[in-house]
Amino acid sequence: MSGPIPVPVRTDAASAGAAETSALRAPRLVPRIGVGVAFAVVIAVIAAVAAWPIYRSGSFTVLVVAGTLVGGGIAALAWWRGWNGWSVAGLLAAAVLLLGIPLAVPSRLGSPEDLLRGLGELASGLVLGWKDLVTVELPVGSYRNLLVPALVVFLVGTCVVLLLAWREDSAAYAAVPVALGMVTFGLFFGRTTVSAPWRLGPVALYAPVETAVGLAGLLTCLLWLAWRTHDERIRALQRAAASSGVRISRRPTGADRRRTALGAGMVAGALVLAVAVVPFAARGAERDVLRSAVGPDIDLSAEVSPLTEYRTLFGDDRAGDVLFTVEAAEGSGIALPERVRIATLDAYDGEVFRSGGEGAVDAGRFVRVPSILDAGEGSPVEARVEIDAWDGIWMPTAGRLSTVEFEGDRSASLADRFYYNAAAAAGVQTAGGGLSAGDSYVVRGVEPPTADLAELEAPGSPGGVAAPESLRTWMDEHATGSGGAALAGLVSLLRERGYLSHGLSRGAEQPAWAAALPDYTFQPSASGHSLARVDTMFARLLERETDQRATASDNYVAAIGDDEQFAVAVALMARELGFPSRVVLGARLTSAEPGLATCDDGACRAQDLTAWTEVQSAAGEWVAVDVTPQYAVSPSLDVTEQRDPENVTEVRPESVEEVVPPDPAQEDSGQERTPEEDSAVDLAWLWPALRIGGIALLVLALAFGPLLIVVGTKAARRRARRRTGTPASRIAGGWDEYVDAALDTGRTAPKTLTRSELAAAFATPAGAELARAADRAVFSRAELSADEARRYWAAVDAERRILRSEKGFWRGARATVSLRSLLRPLAPETGVRSRFAERGRRRAQPVRPMP
Repeated sequence: MSGPIPVPVRTDAASAGAAETSALRAPRLVPRIGVGVAFAVVIAVIAAVAAWPIYRSGSFTVLVVAGTLVGGGIAALAWWRGWNGWSVAGLLAAAVLLLGIPLAVPSRLGSPEDLLRGLGELASGLVLGWKDLVTVELPVGSYRNLLVPALVVFLVGTCVVLLLAWREDSAAYAAVPVALGMVTFGLFFGRTTVSAPWRLGPVALYAPVETAVGLAGLLTCLLWLAWRTHDERIRALQRAAASSGVRISRRPTGADRRRTALGAGMVAGALVLAVAVVPFAARGAERDVLRSAVGPDIDLSAEVSPLTEYRTLFGDDRAGDVLFTVEAAEGSGIALPERVRIATLDAYDGEVFRSGGEGAVDAGRFVRVPSILDAGEGSPVEARVEIDAWDGIWMPTAGRLSTVEFEGDRSASLADRFYYNAAAAAGVQTAGGGLSAGDSYVVRGVEPPTADLAELEAPGSPGGVAAPESLRTWMDEHATGSGGAALAGLVSLLRERGYLSHGLSRGAEQPAWAAALPDYTFQPSASGHSLARVDTMFARLLERETDQRATASDNYVAAIGDDEQFAVAVALMARELGFPSRVVLGARLTSAEPGLATCDDGACRAQDLTAWTEVQSAAGEWVAVDVTPQYAVSPSLDVTEQRDPENVTEVRPESVEEVVPPDPAQEDSGQERTPEEDSAVDLAWLWPALRIGGIALLVLALAFGPLLIVVGTKAARRRARRRTGTPASRIAGGWDEYVDAALDTGRTAPKTLTRSELAAAFATPAGAELARAADRAVFSRAELSADEARRYWAAVDAERRILRSEKGFWRGARATVSLRSLLRPLAPETGVRSRFAERGRRRAQPVRPMP
């Protein structure tokens, strides 16, 4: 990799003087300036390629070009003027302030009010833009202030790389980590999937883009380092020649050629190994980036399912309320969609259908939508939605969304808190707790081609909870064919033998929802869509089919309910036939089938909301299946008067104790709990509380455990010194405790000093007296009492408190956990000869003979 090394050749002093004069007159634009510029430009291009999948917009291209040029200009000005780091930082801050809005927040270019908001978003983007960047689905485009991190990378990064690369000292090598940081910005904040394999005949290169970016960045840094090392050698030899009169030869030697060939071979081998091995090893592996850990999605599995509240929409107090209005966007000329989707529910646990969570059909996530989405193929649709009485987080959308444009005073907040699940084609709004009256927005998307249910092929069993036995028995008796044809026949038969009912009781007057149905005869039905509720429906269907009165009247209608129960029943039947299925809550704007509820003139009332089932074909497309039962043919009177199965009890004599009957076989998710259940002690909170407490204690133990061990060790040592041995040994231990306390506060205690010398060095009020008392205890033969030892330790404790408090609370706390006194016995005294070493050395000297 390195070029030829100049060979020094002896020359005369005149040549040396001429070389020195030439060096002094050399221009400041030395080769390292040009090479540094080329290095920074190449790194900026590689970093832009790495970050392109994050943004994919023209605004990003403009930012890269402008940011690199301005950063390079600031670096050139600072190098020419010889400014320090603070001056460069001030120039960079001014550049970010001036260029931030037009480059990083272009949506705020406009009125003075928009500019002020743009400054606020620029400031927040400098701090929070890095976090927001991993919580927004890619590509982000010029969404809000997410270009601010890119501005910092290319403006500040280019300037720093140039200033470091132009330095003459070893600090120039710090340009390599900064350059690699610019490149890894796009890799770390990028996609969770790698690029498609690049195939050339039978050879496949996996992750070609990521491999090329990484290798290009690494190779660029290696080449610059090799040139920089070679340039330093040349300059060192030039300085030596200028001072010693040695002439420089430019002719490469054999060693130079061998060194260059060896370096080139090593780099080539590393590149071949990386290209051949790394992509192959990464084949099929998941790519872990920052957004993999943080995640731009929200979890809605804990939210209340809108299907459980479906029956409440048909109450007399809400049935006629206009929830939202859907109309054609002004001047668009694009058709309205056929359906408006509110929520897609793809996970069923046997009790409730909800969005996401365990058992979900697909791995779709609700993520923030910053720019245009790829809606796929289909007929374009566009609609303007205005919210009235609808509230909550579930947001009406149309088709597969491509863009959404919010209007009104809350437009910025609504755009910031909008999440969309492309797999479910559903969106949620979390700004201020959800949508509210007056919110409006325009949605644009596509409606995929409608497929015929009877022609679908089942992709295979999707798993999930097992359907009730009654449902499977009913399917076995009536299914004809297989796949989509069998499902279409079963759905048609179920709707014919079902009856529409939105309430359990009629009350004094006809319900408001029933008044809109011509010639409707009210029939009661319970709410809920649990397995028990579905089991009841099919049990009554099977019971009715065996009734001779049904055969005579040709009336097999027995399943009473509404879209809530029938959508779940069809979803379970689809899963039994191998179709992934989900339930959708929404509204129809138009319908070719009579008898289905639609929104009049785009005004969707509460009683217009409906639920339908969607099944997925083997090709991956989702097909909507209407499930609303008919209401023209009412169940026979003998069927509706049948009561739910009861536990038959016998009349017992009064002497026999009363026996509580078992729970009924039919249960419903909406069944009220008994008073005994309410009065029972709920200990469900205990295990989470213990787990959280245990984790907290473990964290505290890991954080403060070592400190507590140090404090405990010192306390045990102090207790042993205070209580062990004779009074004289306890006084000696007190002196050791005093010395250790001084060591922990930062003082030094050489082992060669006497106690009096140490006391003078420590300079504490009673230090000298403590030294004299300790010397008397150790060297005197006088008998000491325990009371004298206690008084000595009291003085030691007072000195310890003075030592800890003389430099403040935090220094005292630091001395308490210091390890200096504990490690002092293990540390050898450097530069000092011990008494035993001196004595041994003197004995080893030869004795001079007597004359």
